[in-house]
Amino acid sequence: MAQQNNIPPSEVFRSLVHKADRKYSRVRNLPHYGRSRYDLHIQKVFDVYARLWRFQQDERPRLVEAGVRRWEIGEIASRIAQLNYEQYLRTSDVHFLSEAYTCYEAVLTREYYKDGSLLDYNLAAKQLRFLVRFLMVCLMLNKRDMVNHIVNVIKKLLDECKRSFQENDFKFWKRVVKDIVKFLNIDSAFMNLRPLRYSLVFDVHLNDVIKEESFVAKRCLNLREAILCCCRPNEVMLTEITVDTFRMFQCLEWEPSGTFYLKNKASRGNASDTGQIGAGYSVPDIMDPTLPSNPRKTILDHPSAAHFIAVLAIICEELPPDGIVLIYLSASGKSGQISQLPIGSGTPTNTTESIVGNFESLEVSFDVCSKPNDSTKVNDQNKGIHEIKRSGCLWMSPPGNGGLNNLCPLDLIPFTRRPLFLIVDSDNSQAFKAIHGTEMAEPAAMLLSPSLPSPSRLLGGSQFTMFLTAPLQSFCLLLGFSESEMEKNQNVYKKAEDLLSSLLDQWCLILVRSDTLDPLWAQVLCDPFLRRFLLRFIFFQTFVALHAPTFNKKEFYPKCFPPLPDSVLPTEVVSQTAILRLANLFEAEQAFIFSNGISLPADYDEE
Repeated sequence: MAQQNNIPPSEVFRSLVHKADRKYSRVRNLPHYGRSRYDLHIQKVFDVYARLWRFQQDERPRLVEAGVRRWEIGEIASRIAQLNYEQYLRTSDVHFLSEAYTCYEAVLTREYYKDGSLLDYNLAAKQLRFLVRFLMVCLMLNKRDMVNHIVNVIKKLLDECKRSFQENDFKFWKRVVKDIVKFLNIDSAFMNLRPLRYSLVFDVHLNDVIKEESFVAKRCLNLREAILCCCRPNEVMLTEITVDTFRMFQCLEWEPSGTFYLKNKASRGNASDTGQIGAGYSVPDIMDPTLPSNPRKTILDHPSAAHFIAVLAIICEELPPDGIVLIYLSASGKSGQISQLPIGSGTPTNTTESIVGNFESLEVSFDVCSKPNDSTKVNDQNKGIHEIKRSGCLWMSPPGNGGLNNLCPLDLIPFTRRPLFLIVDSDNSQAFKAIHGTEMAEPAAMLLSPSLPSPSRLLGGSQFTMFLTAPLQSFCLLLGFSESEMEKNQNVYKKAEDLLSSLLDQWCLILVRSDTLDPLWAQVLCDPFLRRFLLRFIFFQTFVALHAPTFNKKEFYPKCFPPLPDSVLPTEVVSQTAILRLANLFEAEQAFIFSNGISLPADYDEE
């Protein structure tokens, strides 16, 4: 086309780059929720970059002669990779993540940024941004070797830049490197001995167990959307993802199952050497086609309360009929403490009193609209509202910024028209138990952290979240075992993995067979991700109830609403025997306090 119109290839290239950059700037900051409304714009960006990449391939010799530099080609590939990564965050389709990895790997191995990066400050900064983005993709794919390689490349580049430019120019990137090192020290090899993703190799597919037990739920709820919100101050984080958010994010995805993943990995070969970069999807999907799609996830980093509520409203509006929304809240708070709004704001000084007052005015409407036999439920709702008034809030921003950024339990009640699965990790998580019984239409499932963490050492991140995402690692660390000790005793650790898996299966069977299981939990058990969180919650609850430092201390106990059947409580023989068997593997029985008569089964084989 360039020859027919007598337009030099370099001018066509610059025109396409300008067009692609303009379209990229329009979609770069699009939110990761409400996805369907942006699909057309995103597809247009993919199309123009695919066209640009094909053009530079076809005209590469002429473009080089015209002065197009290698880093400009690398910048195009890096943009394509970033587009794929952003689309992965919007859709949770791991195919996009695989595409992003392929593009980034090609840029790194072909050293597109190498020439001139030590002569041009802006080019060096571009290379550093590319490396950090590639690092995030590798973390998402759990490619630890490549992560370590990229960290070394970043450190080496910074040392070289220090000699070429003023040191003050790279203070920001030095802080970034420190954050990376802190993050990787917490997200260590020990924490990744097995995938955090749901793996059919490690996690037994309990749907078969449910079918065998003739388990029948009123309906089956499937996790479709998740909001992951971390608002704790001074959290270790990389870009906008904290360690806790990262762990939760990983736990809400399917891990490609063993042989399928290896087969696809082999078929990819050296895809980065073929020059196939772009939106053409040349890399085979790393997802097993027999697995369901991943739930879509939205990460919110220190949002305002208003922004959080707006995002939740959009997600609930788009939720399919069989869907349920997971809300993960990690924040500080204080029971009964409501921050004051700034003086002169023209609003009441107590945010909760204002909202509750308005809500209480609807009590008459409840009575009018309710049927005669619903009066008891209405009274329970009114009592619940008064309890919420006294319960307190979570600080979505540092305390002292005003009540506008405090998230109260009452803020979530309007969204209980749709099924919610709420995980609250906070020193004031117990405030959210007031929601139970005050829901609008759908009961809310809630897992609430203890008010205080167990007085034991952990690598980093929240103890409650760690047990929900990496239960065996948490168990070992809270018993005082170091990473090096566990890595040396791989055989013991492997036995513990198998034992814990069987124990979780056993608790699942108990729930399935229970006549007192709340109908909501019966519906939640149908979803593998939510079922795994629930079973790990039971494990954590049993651990802290029997662990000597927290024994009989209610402030260290988590809460669950609706309540679970008594048959899975820590006082039951089955639960205590489960912890005893696991502790026996590590010769740590003395770290727990068991009821009289609790002992290992007679046929238990310690080997």
